[in-house]
Amino acid sequence: MTTGSTGSTFPKWQLALLIGAPVAIGLGYLYWRKSADQGGDKLTKKKLADLKDKTISLDGDSSEAKQQPADAKPLTGRELALKHKNNGNAHFRAGKYDLAISEYDTAIEHCPTYEASDRATYYQNRAAAYEQLQNWAAVIKDCTNAIECNPGYTKALVRRAKAYEQQKDLSKALEDITAACIVDQFQNKTTLVMADRILRELGQQHGKEAMKNKKEIYPSKQVIDNYFSSFTNDPVRKLVVASSEPKGFIKAKALFDKGEYEAVVAACTEEIESSESESDYKLEALVLRGTMYNLIACYDEAKQDLDAVIELETADKRLRSNALIKRASLAMQTQPETPGECFKYFARAEEIDSTNGDIFHHRGQVYILTDRMDDAIADFERAYALCPTSGIIATHLCYAKYCQANQNKDESGMERMKKRFDELLEQYADCVECYSILAQVLTEQQNFAEADSCFVRALKIDPNNSQIYVHRGVLQLQWKGDFDEGVKLIKKAIQIDSKCEFAYETLGTIEVQRGNLVEAIRLFERAIELARTEITLVHLYSLKDAAVAQLSVAKNMGLSISNIQPNF
Repeated sequence: MTTGSTGSTFPKWQLALLIGAPVAIGLGYLYWRKSADQGGDKLTKKKLADLKDKTISLDGDSSEAKQQPADAKPLTGRELALKHKNNGNAHFRAGKYDLAISEYDTAIEHCPTYEASDRATYYQNRAAAYEQLQNWAAVIKDCTNAIECNPGYTKALVRRAKAYEQQKDLSKALEDITAACIVDQFQNKTTLVMADRILRELGQQHGKEAMKNKKEIYPSKQVIDNYFSSFTNDPVRKLVVASSEPKGFIKAKALFDKGEYEAVVAACTEEIESSESESDYKLEALVLRGTMYNLIACYDEAKQDLDAVIELETADKRLRSNALIKRASLAMQTQPETPGECFKYFARAEEIDSTNGDIFHHRGQVYILTDRMDDAIADFERAYALCPTSGIIATHLCYAKYCQANQNKDESGMERMKKRFDELLEQYADCVECYSILAQVLTEQQNFAEADSCFVRALKIDPNNSQIYVHRGVLQLQWKGDFDEGVKLIKKAIQIDSKCEFAYETLGTIEVQRGNLVEAIRLFERAIELARTEITLVHLYSLKDAAVAQLSVAKNMGLSISNIQPNF
């Protein structure tokens, strides 16, 4: 779990979705928004799932070829080409694809070159026959010829996209399907579904490749501070050590306390590699190094360090339970599709030390992300009973109850939780998390002025919180449609924290909406450099790939970017 806007371990994308930030949106959804806003039927997730990738029909198809009179003059030119095309269509319907291809060959041979529309049809139909034979290279060649004859030929664009997808050339497939969406003015649902699928596939491909070659990069000091502040009972953080000769873990702890995080791993390694007689804090060093490895996306190394402590039954239970919580976090980050692995680590931590409130606090957040509100509330209540002075836990408990009431359409329950937020603001006046999450709730209720006031108050407490600047910037767009003010606030976040991935991503998404695709691509690339998990990389590459495809299509088709942008 990565840190949210403050000390929370809510992932940033979850917080962004709560306030409606334009992130994690697939290309197909973006495209569909254009037609939906113009009065089209809303394309729900269920409808998307129900749509099938239909076979593209032949063009110029007629059920019966006209019988030529016995005394008629021999056909030539266009008429002869049309006859062979109809024969080809008949063979195609009968499943005789080789014969169909032969007839289309003859049709193309006899069709005058100036009959560009007819020639495009014949090439496209022959491509359809080649598609049935899975001759993808021939499909691509014929579709390319068809598009040269008719640049706006949607069927040829879609068929060529399918062939490129079969050849795993997903970038070209995405360009073609993007062009088809534009030509269809974003009205063809089947095309939109295909575009979304190809975009996801390409994002996954790029994300996996990028993760393999990921360079070690430290998050900003603020992000690391916020991560550790989400633990009320971190035994390493609480440990007080002193020595006239700072080395090994003692040196690492001194560096940690000063916020000089980039030197912590080396100092911990010195402790871990020292002899048993010289090492008093080897286990603490393993937990701290494992935690730092997690934060810089060295996940295999993090697992190895944390597992070494977890599996040592004689180790202090506080160290083991803390390592298990972080191991659960690692499982959620690296295996989000199997949350059961994450919960196994939490259960084991609870068995070892049921008095550690951090277990229930962090597990409660995972329950929220997986829409298990009853379980989330139960865990937050246990955490709060163990840590009654924690404003962050109290806030998350209140938020979980609000979400439950919202899901149950319980208006009175939602209002009670709104009042509870007000009580928490008085009880924990310096809790930035309380202001931040209340602002998200207020935004959801479209109480934009109150939400903005909460963000302002949060920034007075923590003026260097870049995440809140981003959230407040997005709010300006939702509330007033004020792009200039929104962008100004997000750029302020980057000024405060040049490693604020969330700011680059959000600003890039805004620039896509404004039609500034070149700048959007640059911003997405910067966010990609800072991303730490494969799932985040997949998402960011999807945003970048969509922008790259639109830019390329606009250039190739001679279109203005403003003419192809979905409306919001």
